[in-house]
Amino acid sequence: MKNLFNGSVLCAVLGVASVAGAQEAAAPAAESAKAPSADAVRDTWNYFYKGQGQGPVLVEAKLCTEVAKDGPNKFECTAEVGPEGVKANTNVMLWQSYLVPQGDSIDDLTVQVKQGSTVRETKDVKVKGDGWRARQWTGVRLPKAGNWTVSVMRGDQVLKEVQVKVL
Repeated sequence: MKNLFNGSVLCAVLGVASVAGAQEAAAPAAESAKAPSADAVRDTWNYFYKGQGQGPVLVEAKLCTEVAKDGPNKFECTAEVGPEGVKANTNVMLWQSYLVPQGDSIDDLTVQVKQGSTVRETKDVKVKGDGWRARQWTGVRLPKAGNWTVSVMRGDQVLKEVQVKVL
């Protein structure tokens, strides 16, 4: 009887341990970040607090099929479009992250969508310097197969281009 009980306890412990291990393996690893140099931090502070009127700094832009609405990744791109591309008519967003000087409001940004050299769509983008990071995601249409370019622009200046293959 004692051996049966010990065997049952051992099975239960191993079962719980394997479930805990599986959960641990499934949980995303904490992303470590390299500390910036003191000069980089000082430059960023100066730009945020004293750079009014100089415009935004586009830090990152990527095509996504999902942006988290809540949780620890809220407002982050959680499903980026890969090099294999997307099927025609898939809902995609150009996710953008900016540093905007405190108090500034930027309203001269656009997202332009081109198939080959033909402009198919242009959307206005507005960002504000309310915090360290201004994030924006702009829905774009990619209705036909081919090679597409999605660009973030400020006036005639292209800040970033993202190429995408539509199947």
